[in-house]
Amino acid sequence: MRPLPTLLTLSLAAAFGGFAASGIHALLDNPAQAASVPAASVLPAAASLPASVAGQPLPSLAPMLEKTMPAVVSINTKQVVRVRNPFFDDPVFRRLFPQVPAERINESLGSGVIIDAAKGYVLTNHHVIDNADDVQVTLADGRSFSAEFLGSDADTDVALIRIPAEGLTAITLANSDQLKVGDFVVAIGNPFGFSQTVTSGIVSAVGRSGIRGLGYQNFIQTDASINPGNSGGALVNLSGQLVGINTASFNPQGSMAGNIGLGLAIPANLARSVVEQLLAHGEVIRGTLGVETQNLTPQLANALGLEETRGALITRVLPGSGAADAGLQPGDVVLSANGQRIANAAALHNIEGLQAVGSRLSLEIRRDGKPLTLRATLHEQLRQLSGESLDPRLGGARFIELPEATRQAGLSGVLVAEVARGSRAETSGLARGDVLLASSAGEFNDLAGLRASFKRKPPQLVLRILRGNRRGDLVMR
Repeated sequence: MRPLPTLLTLSLAAAFGGFAASGIHALLDNPAQAASVPAASVLPAAASLPASVAGQPLPSLAPMLEKTMPAVVSINTKQVVRVRNPFFDDPVFRRLFPQVPAERINESLGSGVIIDAAKGYVLTNHHVIDNADDVQVTLADGRSFSAEFLGSDADTDVALIRIPAEGLTAITLANSDQLKVGDFVVAIGNPFGFSQTVTSGIVSAVGRSGIRGLGYQNFIQTDASINPGNSGGALVNLSGQLVGINTASFNPQGSMAGNIGLGLAIPANLARSVVEQLLAHGEVIRGTLGVETQNLTPQLANALGLEETRGALITRVLPGSGAADAGLQPGDVVLSANGQRIANAAALHNIEGLQAVGSRLSLEIRRDGKPLTLRATLHEQLRQLSGESLDPRLGGARFIELPEATRQAGLSGVLVAEVARGSRAETSGLARGDVLLASSAGEFNDLAGLRASFKRKPPQLVLRILRGNRRGDLVMR
């Protein structure tokens, strides 16, 4: 095997992974010391804002926040992690050191938003509760409840939990599609473990995407400070309506560099759509066009008669797909979808992933240098495949799509979710966690492409895989 080329990644300070509770102690190592004031000294009068200007009272966010802040909660998660130490298998070691723990507990803090007071629904980020063994929700009034997990979607970083509580305050979800650059917004959460902290700013951008290391992206960008522990908290408008769920702060220098006014939030409309699917199906079922695409090069753009090097070049249309039904063809270049500009292949994939099954996309394309508009209905995205359905030599293996964050980092292929013991796939060396990059059956980028590539089974089946940070080839027998 040869080393995997290093992928360029961006540091996402703020929210991902929650905020380790132990980190707060480091911030408090040097408490301020009170200084005595000589009795004879005279303190200057404290400066204060006037109560009014030109007869008008100064505006304040306080009345809105009094109604809104009770809907924002603190989330504490615990995960039991088994400590892997070969000495624990030695009975002599265990007798000599009986107090050495065989497991540890990881704790993290985040935030959440109550969206249904009667049912106790709390909206938060997937990464806040991911792999948690225990989730405790603390309300603004100090009450604490153990939460029930209802569902989550890692690819949009949205999760839904429920608490058995009465007398809750919920927040109303706004129509985030109406949000405009320059609108004032307020972020509410529990940064660094401090409860109920408010920061304010404006909407810096909408529809932000193209950030490596994240999933499907349609972020609200704001200069309101979003710090560790704010994950899952509320981004509200001046009416106290939820316009977004705080999820990350972009900072190339890392979280210790401080906030630099690049906060990201998941739009309320996207969160609402995910919640509806989680309640209906327990998971998110996405739509897909059924195409494979690539980015344009200046040479390709010139050969296709395009004025600029942008768009998604269709290289393959899968049979029976929404794209095939709409008349899309290899060689078409998609320039926009439902009015959204398509810069590259990843942008089209991102728009697809944010749509539900049955959604319609109006596609502006160029075919042979001429403009054309086609309308396609998205079919259900394939979610898993058994190896036996592709080829007997893959018997015992189960394949799923790569996490979207991995795709955004530049990798394509499918993930091996499971390999049964004693199966043909295991005998040939395939293992859980391997990423299939290519095969002798044909090229593919995802599950649908993998299935289509096995229309004709090759005499010799060779898989190109990625295991950890190494690539290699497996001959399947």
